[in-house]
Amino acid sequence: MSSPDPQVRAARNQSTPSARGVRGPVVAVTGAASGIGALLTERLVESDEVKQVIAIDERRGECAAAQWHILDVRDPAIAEKLRGADVVVHLALDLDLETDPAARTAYNVRGTQTVLTAAAAAGIHRVVLCTSAMVYGALPDNELPLSEDAELRATAEATGVGDLLEIERLARRAPRAHPGLNVTVVRPAVLVGGTDTALTRYFESPRLLVVAGSRPAWQFCHVEDLCSALEYAVLEKVDGELTVGCDGWLEQEEVEELSSIRRMELPSAVALGAAARLHRIGLTPSPAGDLAYTMYPWVVSGSRLHDAGWRPQWTNEEVLAELLEEVSGRHTVAGRRLGRKDATAAGAAGATVALLGAAAVVRRARKARRRI
Repeated sequence: MSSPDPQVRAARNQSTPSARGVRGPVVAVTGAASGIGALLTERLVESDEVKQVIAIDERRGECAAAQWHILDVRDPAIAEKLRGADVVVHLALDLDLETDPAARTAYNVRGTQTVLTAAAAAGIHRVVLCTSAMVYGALPDNELPLSEDAELRATAEATGVGDLLEIERLARRAPRAHPGLNVTVVRPAVLVGGTDTALTRYFESPRLLVVAGSRPAWQFCHVEDLCSALEYAVLEKVDGELTVGCDGWLEQEEVEELSSIRRMELPSAVALGAAARLHRIGLTPSPAGDLAYTMYPWVVSGSRLHDAGWRPQWTNEEVLAELLEEVSGRHTVAGRRLGRKDATAAGAAGATVALLGAAAVVRRARKARRRI
């Protein structure tokens, strides 16, 4: 999303809700300098229903209308920075594919623990967390769509999902540990809009990998719709466990027709085995568990938001079109980004063969070293 013209930004800042004396909540947003946090911060400072926004991050963002505090969310000093807030939206998460998994977990889990404890110490009554609909798991027997109350059946085998499950556990435990603290969890579908995940990289491939016998169902969530759903939670128009995404879903055949990207179908044993080996030897950032989310449905209903009057502004078709525009010119095979020269030389299906061949070469080299 492009930044507003400086003169427009200045005019907005002069008429912020806090300057107008609006009787709304004071909202603290962690991870406010970039990504979803930056978008939500901008949205909240422009809302007539929000009194003030406290922005927390390790660097200062562009939103001049917010009150900024620069610190790591794992720092217990955050409790003092949260005093005076009514609601905290915790968006300081690291789900980068390239981050060391142990470091990522340490940041995500410790950060969430610290924010929940600090919020309770500061007398805040509501914390809004954002995980993902991936916590339901992608399974062949999933209902279409899943309700918010469906069992969380995911495992920790996909990128970051173990962290998200632990955050969900912390969310359930927090109200018992801190009476009076209300925790709302928002779970978006495949998130699109300046995001980089194993699922968005799926559409950077020269062929869409389809596992034989699988039943994919694609549901997207635009970051703008996620921000509007988070605002609903902030303003207490809805609470509890919430799912958010476009209405309905797309079958794999519809995705292929809309994207004009042909499929490459592989037996499950070949696809999963290759994905596991490539990740194990460090050729791809995505573990084999990520593949399940392209094989089986994990579509959500969004019924609680709908009952509260919220509606998505984007359709699945529109979000897919934006995603395809975003990834245009990028080349990814098995979750690994290739340079333009590499992708051109490898060709479409040939790129996958080359990558699998590279894995075989590495295995042979390792065996040879062990024999020496």
